[in-house]
Amino acid sequence: MDGPPEPELVRIRDVIYQTAGIFHPDNKLRLLQDRCGRRMKELKVQTLREYSECLTIRPTRQAELIALLNEITIGETSFFRNQPQLDALRRIVIPKILEAKSNLPLRRLRIWSAGCSTGEEPYTLRMLMLEELNVQLKDWSTEILATDLNERSLAHAEEAVYGSYSTRNLTPSYRNKYFIPQGDKLQVNALARSNISFSRLNLSDDSRMTFMKSMDAIFCCNVLIYFDLASKRRVIQHFFNNLLPHGYLFLGHSESLFGVNDDFRLVHLPGATAYVKGERTPAGGKSL
Repeated sequence: MDGPPEPELVRIRDVIYQTAGIFHPDNKLRLLQDRCGRRMKELKVQTLREYSECLTIRPTRQAELIALLNEITIGETSFFRNQPQLDALRRIVIPKILEAKSNLPLRRLRIWSAGCSTGEEPYTLRMLMLEELNVQLKDWSTEILATDLNERSLAHAEEAVYGSYSTRNLTPSYRNKYFIPQGDKLQVNALARSNISFSRLNLSDDSRMTFMKSMDAIFCCNVLIYFDLASKRRVIQHFFNNLLPHGYLFLGHSESLFGVNDDFRLVHLPGATAYVKGERTPAGGKSL
């Protein structure tokens, strides 16, 4: 944008940051203005000042803030998006987690898809778990918690109907086993939709984040790119606290915790990386 940004746009940016931890630097304010423009058109509001009031002092401000966040947090994803990461989960990470939990009475695996967007990631993870049910996950129950800030994305995930772009990486085997044709689209079948719970969660909501306990693995791919350093540090600290001692954190392909958090240990996997919480001691031992 040429010249200093409009004060009302800066005020709206601050409201979004305080609420969701998402920060728009000055060079991204045009994108924010475009998203605000969509909501202003919907509300028949003429000025940014008036729209700022819709977000701050009007009785419907909470609902409008959610509506604006729905516009801002539109993610792009697909099934089996990062195959090396998924292969590492299946061949290396799950065996390590099962080893660490081998002496526990409750044989349960819990995975959190944080920032699940329209659902492709948690459904992919569920399909991988189903493939292992008669192999390494025999006698184990699996639970996937899928959360996102965007209500529209969550509604899409619950509907579980996807077009050719989202499903382009599916093998014929997965397509036939876990999907039902719906016209020119595909719907995830009941088996692959089982044991997944979808819910709206703001990663900057400290009180809600505190309750996401006892996770074996957390996937948070291409979500933290919208956060500034302070917000990233808060979210990553919650992830660390919510993982069990042997737990793993997966980020997007180009993301890193360098300069963000020193508690996790970076592990190099074939074609992928992950962060582990408790490998300072042998598997199953107490974390330091």
